[in-house]
Amino acid sequence: MEGPPRSEPGARGAPEPSDSELLQLLLEGPGEEALLLRPGDSGKPSSSNDLPLESFNEVFTGDGAAQKVKRKRAQTPLEKYDLKYLYVTDLSTQSWCEQQMVYGREQPQLQAPETIVLLNTGKSIHLARELEVHDVVKVQTTSKEDSWAIRILNLLSVIPVLQAGGCVRELPVFGVIEDVFLIGIIDELCYNANGELELRELKTRGRPSMPSGAQKKKDYFQVCLYKYMFDAMVRGQLKPDVITSHVHLRPDQPLGLPIRKHAQKAGFMVTCFGDLLELMYLNLTLSDIPSIDLLKIEYSHQESHTLLGTEVVQFAEEKVRERAQYYLAYWKGQREVQGVEIEEAWKCYSCVYSEICDWRKKRAEGLVQRSGPKKSK
Repeated sequence: MEGPPRSEPGARGAPEPSDSELLQLLLEGPGEEALLLRPGDSGKPSSSNDLPLESFNEVFTGDGAAQKVKRKRAQTPLEKYDLKYLYVTDLSTQSWCEQQMVYGREQPQLQAPETIVLLNTGKSIHLARELEVHDVVKVQTTSKEDSWAIRILNLLSVIPVLQAGGCVRELPVFGVIEDVFLIGIIDELCYNANGELELRELKTRGRPSMPSGAQKKKDYFQVCLYKYMFDAMVRGQLKPDVITSHVHLRPDQPLGLPIRKHAQKAGFMVTCFGDLLELMYLNLTLSDIPSIDLLKIEYSHQESHTLLGTEVVQFAEEKVRERAQYYLAYWKGQREVQGVEIEEAWKCYSCVYSEICDWRKKRAEGLVQRSGPKKSK
């Protein structure tokens, strides 16, 4: 079944925030930095660099004179990178190697050329698949709210398709876990022969072979998070104020003319960003769209387009929440970054950051200290 056209921000938008999320159709709009809430607008800091000093300690000198010294609370990773939200793939990448994920964010220039080629090829394949079910049109954006309006419109456009039993691709999903806002994109949702709503995730590979168990574990966690977020959305748990408060958006912000025109073509009469949020909430909660019943991952060889195999993923909500809580604890500054354990040190041999990896060096030093000096004969 052919679906409605999908919108994306115009060419003036900011670059993609994450190379991990294949085919990021949801780019931040131009002027986002200028539109971030300033301290004078809401009393809240607009970036991690504007955070107020949290505590003041009194330090006494030798002569007994008291001096106040301002001590700044250590930034959390979310504050350090000025992030209002994370992508699902940020968390799933942590399950492979958290330290590698951090280096990838801080030093992306060290990424291997073959990895970049692999990612770009994967994006092209995903785009071709998306164009099989609907068109992609560009819509110019002029504010941060405009860019998020496109996200909402893309979501609203697929609800009738799902209600009619059709197939949708590149479906945006949002959610909150441990008070951290998450964004993801589901490759495909469709109903199978048994009437079950089935999530299908496509993973393309450079090698004509199935991935290792460690790689599958990472992919399993990704699709489980998608289900967790989607199910919460159709159950009415994603209220409009959740989005605006976490991402610092203004519900009363007027939408740009191109956005309003596109919304009107889709059958929505809206004037401000809050109108779209209310429509999204009502359409999701009042629809008869069920929770996702089945999770599948299809692995395909990029060069030959051969299907290498399909994995059916079992969903265990409690385990998914526990893993998400552990990974998010790093982002919230509740624990230090962790690398791989000794039994998974084989991952380091193919890592472009192995030569500069502090975690690897510390682990090696720890092994030397535990082994102790060699006894002379």
